[in-house]
Amino acid sequence: MIQTIETERFRLVPPSMDCLPIYEQFYMNAEASKMYGGPLDKSQVLARLKADLGSWYLMGFGVWVIQSKLDGSYLGSCGFWQGADWPTELTWWVTADARGQGVATETSLAVINFAYEHWNWHKVETYMNDDNAAARALVMKLGGEKVRRELFPDGLSRDIYLFPKR
Repeated sequence: MIQTIETERFRLVPPSMDCLPIYEQFYMNAEASKMYGGPLDKSQVLARLKADLGSWYLMGFGVWVIQSKLDGSYLGSCGFWQGADWPTELTWWVTADARGQGVATETSLAVINFAYEHWNWHKVETYMNDDNAAARALVMKLGGEKVRRELFPDGLSRDIYLFPKR
């Protein structure tokens, strides 16, 4: 069973078919999803949602969907992802209209703490493409420390950031 995480303003809930509209809103928007392989068509978005849910069953971790406690709306996702031959990473995305409100900051801190406290992970890391300035700014805000640079299976090198245990 996938645990729900609660923050002051949000619930982090398991992915479900109820989340498909927010996935479509994000992944079918070229500008919003450009750092996440988008835009995607409807069948690819559904496959992405299935992969996010399947990760929990195959890997024992995954992303939660961010739900507002105020009105129950879905705003994005936050959690952990690992592709074949890629390192495990903290990842997040929020819809364009939810940006700039601290959604990614509040939920990322919650899942970092969850990984350390409930799963007893020894490290929580993330990475991003070099030109993803918004992600890099959030990582700095969260206290991420650059620990190395790695060549990835897609041929790109990326900085790896470690988050402190709080």
